[in-house]
Amino acid sequence: MKRILTIITIICSLSFVTVVSANEMNVQEEIVYNIIIDRFNNGDQSLNDHVDINDPYNYHGGDFDGISQKLSHLESLGFTTIVLSPIMETDMTGFHGYTVENFFNLNENFGSLESLKSLIGQAHERDMKVMIEFVFNYAAITHPFVTDTNKKDWFMENTYTPENDEQSLYWLDDVVQFDQSHPEVQQYLLSVAEHWIDELNIDGIKLHAADQSDREFLESLATFIKEKKPDSFLFAHVLDHAADISWLQDLPQIDGVENPALATAIADTFSEGDLSIDNLYETQETIGHNKDLLYTETKDTPRFANYAALNERTALTAWKLALTYLYTTPGTPYMYQGNELQMFGLEFPETQQMMLFNSTDPDLEEFHNKLSMMRDDIPALTKGDYSQVAVNDGLSIFSRIFEDEIIYIAINNDEVMQDVVLKDIATDMQLRGLFADEIIRSNDDEEFIITIPRESMEIYVVQPNFGINWYYISFVAAVFTVFFLAIFYLSRKQKLREQDK
Repeated sequence: MKRILTIITIICSLSFVTVVSANEMNVQEEIVYNIIIDRFNNGDQSLNDHVDINDPYNYHGGDFDGISQKLSHLESLGFTTIVLSPIMETDMTGFHGYTVENFFNLNENFGSLESLKSLIGQAHERDMKVMIEFVFNYAAITHPFVTDTNKKDWFMENTYTPENDEQSLYWLDDVVQFDQSHPEVQQYLLSVAEHWIDELNIDGIKLHAADQSDREFLESLATFIKEKKPDSFLFAHVLDHAADISWLQDLPQIDGVENPALATAIADTFSEGDLSIDNLYETQETIGHNKDLLYTETKDTPRFANYAALNERTALTAWKLALTYLYTTPGTPYMYQGNELQMFGLEFPETQQMMLFNSTDPDLEEFHNKLSMMRDDIPALTKGDYSQVAVNDGLSIFSRIFEDEIIYIAINNDEVMQDVVLKDIATDMQLRGLFADEIIRSNDDEEFIITIPRESMEIYVVQPNFGINWYYISFVAAVFTVFFLAIFYLSRKQKLREQDK
């Protein structure tokens, strides 16, 4: 009942907000969910011949049917796009999809082509998009091309070798890198893209290790994909977290780019209490871009919940603050599976465990649902100009302004209550909080004082100050009066019938 009343309150609040039409959707209006197929959900037990859950380098049983079974879970949390890990045929331990042995065959450990098409179709029925991560830089050392003497010039030395002991990148020892400047390689990889675009009704492609690609070829590939399927999204995955990504951000065909430096700043800020969000805002102004894919973790980084635990901060509290920031700042929310459940893990293999669906937190689910509803219904949160308008220690107030719509986002990352004063708001307007349904009006000094409890957040809609809406209150009172009179009448009638028997 509490959840229903909360949602009704949000809907009533949003009656003052312009609803965006579906035809105007862009990538910043998406909420993206990244899936490692093998580590998500086991839906087809007949595919378990090669499964060994005790071996972190082997298959654990996730498949296309398992994802289909959990689409309702993802839809209920507001995710609009899912990105699947690579689907091509790999060696016997290539659950991650990067050691490709045949670029035109499907990895049968995940299911049949029909089950993949069914997954895509079911997602589309829910108005969810499906993207697939494609490997274009690497082939498995066991790929037939590697020992083909006619193709020995197709490959080159790997351009990236991790400086640190990044355990999740162990697969780099099992691949060779394509020389994408070679004309025959270019033609081959373009034919791979064409094959899968023709075969599957996908909504986009995530280009694996885009930062390691030949720049001219990547631009040609991106142009080819966009011409082939103009309404598709293109994301750039970044393998080297220290790489220069500006050239990827500048490619007009690319819709979203991973920004590891910004992601680290976001994770560091919200996993530790008392840190000023003002510093994060300055970081985003410096290295941020409107194509940023916003996240706190990937399969190759420690889980956000671990950051919070190491700083002795409640993971759920820290995540709500971070999630609010991810959903309300410029860019596209980009979540790795298990992030929504606040799963733990410092490094591989813990960071790539099977999903723990039985650890779902109803309160966190409701919070996800409310935030995604706001993001979907308020154009300013995805299209609006963005600026920081007030700061007080750990409390920051941001504005998003789109046309005549003004939204204020308040995030208090402090361990104590904080308040700020806003003055540049017309006194005949009021602020309405969408979480707590709080109304803030100007005081005698024409100031709007926003007070936010410790480690909490609020999103305010600027709307006309109607004062007390007696018409609305009278209507609600009338509805309840009629309801209770009807109950009384029916109960009375039932008693009379019983007396007549």
